[in-house]
Parts: sequence; C-alpha cells; structure tokens
Amino acid sequence: MSIYEESLEYHSRGRKGKIEVVSSKSVSTQHDLSLAYSPGVAEPCRLIAEKEELCYEYTARGNLVAVVSNGTAVLGLGNIGPYAAKPVMEGKGILFKKFADIDVFDIELNAPNPDDVIQACEMLEPTFGGINLEDIKAPECFYIEEELKKRLKIPVFHDDQHGTAIICGAAFLNALEILGKQIKKVKCVFVGGGAACISSAKMFLQLGVLPEHLIMTDLDGVIYEGREKGMNPFKEAFARKTKLRTLAEAMVGADVVVGLSAKGAISPDMVKPMAADPIIFAMANPDPEITPEEVLAVRKDAIMATGRSDYPNQVNNVLCFPFLFRGALDAGATAINEEMKVAAVRALAQLAKQDVPDNVIRAYGGQQFRFGRDYLIPKPFDQRVLLWVAPAVAEAAMKSGVAKRKLKLQSYREWLETLLGATYTFMRSVKNNLKTISPQNHPFRLVFPEGDHPTILKAAQILKQEKIAEPILLGNEKRIRKRIEKMGLEKGLQGIKIIQPSQSDEIDRYATEYANRRARKGSTLVQAKRLVQSPNYFGPMMIALGDADAVLNGVSQSYPDTIRPAIHSIGVVPGSRLVGVYLLIFKKRILWFADTTVNIDPTAEELSNIATQTASFASQFMSGPPRIAMLSFSNFGSNSHPAARTVAEATELLKKAHPDWIIDGEMQADTALSPEISQTSFPFNQVPGDANILIFPNLHSANIAYKLAKELAEVELIGPILLGMEKPAYVLSQNSSVTEVVNMATLVAMGIQKRG
Repeated sequence: MSIYEESLEYHSRGRKGKIEVVSSKSVSTQHDLSLAYSPGVAEPCRLIAEKEELCYEYTARGNLVAVVSNGTAVLGLGNIGPYAAKPVMEGKGILFKKFADIDVFDIELNAPNPDDVIQACEMLEPTFGGINLEDIKAPECFYIEEELKKRLKIPVFHDDQHGTAIICGAAFLNALEILGKQIKKVKCVFVGGGAACISSAKMFLQLGVLPEHLIMTDLDGVIYEGREKGMNPFKEAFARKTKLRTLAEAMVGADVVVGLSAKGAISPDMVKPMAADPIIFAMANPDPEITPEEVLAVRKDAIMATGRSDYPNQVNNVLCFPFLFRGALDAGATAINEEMKVAAVRALAQLAKQDVPDNVIRAYGGQQFRFGRDYLIPKPFDQRVLLWVAPAVAEAAMKSGVAKRKLKLQSYREWLETLLGATYTFMRSVKNNLKTISPQNHPFRLVFPEGDHPTILKAAQILKQEKIAEPILLGNEKRIRKRIEKMGLEKGLQGIKIIQPSQSDEIDRYATEYANRRARKGSTLVQAKRLVQSPNYFGPMMIALGDADAVLNGVSQSYPDTIRPAIHSIGVVPGSRLVGVYLLIFKKRILWFADTTVNIDPTAEELSNIATQTASFASQFMSGPPRIAMLSFSNFGSNSHPAARTVAEATELLKKAHPDWIIDGEMQADTALSPEISQTSFPFNQVPGDANILIFPNLHSANIAYKLAKELAEVELIGPILLGMEKPAYVLSQNSSVTEVVNMATLVAMGIQKRG
C-alpha cells in the first residue's frame, strides 16, 4: 500500500477526519448538568458581562486558537479551495494539541477576497485567544495579517511566513557558529519572493545580516531597484541597487542561499562558485530546490537543511507554532511581535546544543544526534522544545510590553512540565526535595558496573550535571574514556571516577571479605579473587564495605544475572524478603505495585513483609500517608478459597504490626481503586477506593497487572525497585532508557538521603 493509499485509509477509518470535541468537565449527573448549563451557567455569563477579561477565567478562550484558511495556497497544491484545505487544518489542530496542549477549531472560509477573511476574523475574536493564519497566498497574506494585527487584541500569526522564518533563523545562527562566520559579513541570497521567503529574509535582517549583503530573487530573477515586472510593495522592500540579474550571478561568492521556491530552482553549477563552507537551505516541499546528494557531488564543505524528514536538519514548522502560541497565550499577549519571534529563534538555537534525550533517539530509530553540521536544530519529537521556547516567548512578551499577565518564569516552566506527563512533575518534585536534604559535604556515590554502556554514560552525565549523584564507572578505563570522547561527553563527565576492577588496589580486601561471607556457601579465596575482578561483583562489594552508597546495574544483562552477585556480596536484611516494586505514574494518580519480580507464591507472613517494605520505601515520596490495599479475587471474605484466606491473614498480621497505618483487605482491585464501588458496597473499608499501594497475592498477578497497564494505559513506569537488601543495590530493567536510569537513580538517592 502506498503512502497515499495509507493516508486515505487513515483519514476515513472509524470517526471521519482527525479531530473531535471532548468535554473537560463531568456531565454525568443532573447536578453536573445544572452547573454546565441552565441555571448555573448564568452566573459566569453575568460576571463576564460586567468584566470582559473574566472570559479567560470561566471559558476555554485562553487556550483556544483558530486555524484560519481560505485554501488559496495549500501545501504545494496551490489554490484548491477551503473544502480541500480542511484535512490540512485539522492536521494543524492535532499538532497544536499534541505538542502544546492547545485546543483548536479549524475555520475554513469561502472567502477568496482578503477583506472578507479580515472581517470574518474580526467577528470571531470573542471566541478565540489567538488566530493562526494558514495556507493563504501571497501577497494577500501580508495584507490580511497586518490588518488583523491592527484591529485585534489577540495574537495573530501567519505560520507559513513566520514559522519557517523562526526555524531557519535558528539553523542559520548555529550554522554560522559551527563555521566560525560572522553574521555581519556573510552574503545571503533568498530564492522565492513569496510569503515564507520574505518573512525569512526579514528575520535574517533582525538577527544581524546587513541589508546590503542580502539579495532576493524570484521567477523573474534578482529583485533590484527599478524593476517593474512581478513586483509588489512587499518585494519592493528588498529591491537592491545592483547589477546582478540572475540567481546564478547572485550566488557567486555567496555564503548563504535560502530556497523557498520550487524543485530544481538551484542547480549544482550555481553551488560551485559559492564561498567556502556554504550554507544551503533548500526548503521547497516536498522536493527541495536542490538535493543534498546533488550538493555533495560538487561541494563537500556545504552545510544543508531541507524541509524533508529523510534528510538532516529538517526545517519543520511544528518546532515553532505550538510553542510560540503556548507562550503567547499564557502571558496573555495581545500580539506576537518581533521580540517574541527572535526569542523563539534563540531558544531553538540554544536547545540544539544540549545533549539529545534517549526518547528522541528512539523515536528516530536509534539514530544518534550531536550538535554539528548534521544537527543544527532540535527534532520535532523533542519534548524539551516546549520547556525552552514557550518561556522564552512569554518572557519576551512581558519585556516588550504586550503581555497582560506577569508570569514567574521558574513556576511557569514547572507548570509546563505537567503538560509533558505526570512523570515530569513527580520527578521534578523528587529532585527539588533531594536538593533540600542532600548534604553538600557527602555527595551520593552511585556505582555503575556497566560503565562503558552508552546509556549509562549519558545518564551519568545528567546525574553529575544536576548534582543528583557522583557516578562511579566500572570497566576498562581506556575503553570508557574512548567511548566518552566518541560520544562528546568529555565536558559533562570531566573528573568522573573510573575504576578498572582488575587493576584496583582493593581486589585483595574485597576478595577476602567476599570469601568470608560465602565461606559456608562453597566459596574459596581463589574463586573470590576471580569473581571480584568482575564489575558485577566489584560494585556490590564497594557498597558492602562502605566505599560507595549504592549500586545500579542491569541495562545490558538479565535480571537474575544482575541480582545474584548483589545477593551474594551484600545479602538480604535478616528476617526480611527481597521485594520487587514498580512505581506506576498515571495522568491523575500514582500507584505502587508489589511484588512484581521476585516472590512467586508468598505466604501470609511474606505478604505482610512485602507490604511493610513497600510502604516504608514509598512513603518517602508521598505527601500524605500510604493507603495499602491487599488485593485478591475476593472481597472481605466473599470467598473462602485458601488463596483468599492467605491475603486476609496477611492483612491481619500487617494491622497488628502497624496499627497506625491505613490498611485493608482482602479486596478486589476495583474496590481498592473505585470510591463509588467501595462506598456503596463496603462502607467499612479503611481504604475506600483511594489506595496508593497495591499488594498483589502472588507474582503471577502482579507481573501481569503492571505489564497490562504498561501496554494498555497511558502510564509511565519506574522500576523494578529492589527492596530488602542489607545495603542499597538496585536492578535496572534490561534495555532501560537514559531517562529511566536517571529516574531510578534519583529515587534511590532520595531514599538513601531520607534514611540518613
């Protein structure tokens, strides 16, 4: 099936199109209805009538954008009309929602006359917090935008113009930095003469390019003073006093060429005489003015960007408009001005210089990205764009005087993190808490036996930079140093401690201690000395003898192969059990599952121990008390099966051991999680549908439950967290991401610091 056939099937299957309206408030009871509509709705209406600004308080207007088009310049399809433009506008809407949680109504206008578009938008102003103009042909788009800016008190933005300008502006700044070229000296040629071309040229001037160093061309050649053919007032602003008449002539000696025109507009022969290290942005879609392969054949020193995802440096407008509007709406901006656009440019340029998260690499099939010629701007699936661009835009709005709200930027950034998922919010609170309790004179020393693994190296850099831990890497030092250099992590991992176990002075001490611990388990000193030269044993022995605070292992190994050396080296707390716990972070609640990885068929006493350890650990990360539900297929004696009785006995043991804890069971999962079920059928339940710790009756149910949740629900997992060791030794899931390693390390650090 071709991509075109797939697209038709995608748009038509199930509910037609790509969008729907979903209620943000409950309307499940008569009381809800009376609040949502008559008579309750009259009160916000009265207040808004008295004070118009309260519309932002009591309606969705402050988070609602109109995507407006008359269909006169849709993609590369031209003037196909408003009906045919609708699939594109719906697509724009879902991008706003996905990347910045902004709601959209797409408005397709049967209005080829630009004045009709202006009038329609004026009449729609009370509905929307902002207007995104889309796919309107030039030069009418310039006139429409300028008039709406004058007449409306909400942000108006023509994405075809300014979105492209902002993103290629960021790529331009970074390309100059990589090449060591000065912006006031570079000569630029713009190819196209349309909306995006003119706006991009204006942006380059804003960034510092000198007007006399900028030439623009269109289908009729160079735009020069006195030219009459194909001119309009917007092109006139770029008419230069020059003898150049063709694009080929203009490109001789040029440092930069920006193509926003059509396939084949630039030939390899035009590229040959450009200046050294030319910057070539060929952004016509779907086919660029010249392909990277064609450029490479004649100039191996060129830096390129295109509008396509199958080439490096894709200039994709989704990097701009959701986040620009997010910052503008949240600041209550009355317009999107030049200061806000330039702020977005610089934020994108700076973000590209940061290390790329593991989830972005995974989204692109494992491809590695590092700031340089092939990575000038962030990728569209980099969630951090929201956290960089929106605050920069909001700050610029406040400084330039168009903001109606004053935001505290740190608090605003933390709020934006909530849009990226509950895990961001939870982990931020843990990190902030950790900073307040972590002693400065004794940083948390975390050992990584898999010291040469790329995931561990990236995680170590983050842990070190954010001062969560002082990582210690185990492995072949030369190999680790070489990999650090290859990955470009020298600066972030400067001064990091690397230990090659086989070369360590501690081998004899560790071997002697290990042999003593395993003396009645068949171990000899010779065997011990061989074992502790392995990072898997050396790391846990460091913890056992107090030379580090915790060990974290398992990214590249199976769970049993990782846990066994830790048990043999450190041991389990006397009278306790090993327990595997997962933290599940849903959008609106956080749950702890146990035991998910270790105990296959625990007794009542063992279940009680599992619950005790889980609650003791989890309570360190809770604002309120643990609420423990002992799960079964039975509700409070409804079934007398031995398995149900085991859970009931465990509940009684737990209540006797911890009379001040909130515990109940045995109960079914819905009784533990649904207040309605619990209150209706079991009013005596001490955990009335609000459990935050779920203790499963056996490994089968716990393991199945967390894996089902992972696959079927919108949930993020942290774990398995191994509890019950004599000293802190934790096992990572095989193939954990960098984020998962950092999250686990942060929880471990928090737990250890809270315990002193």
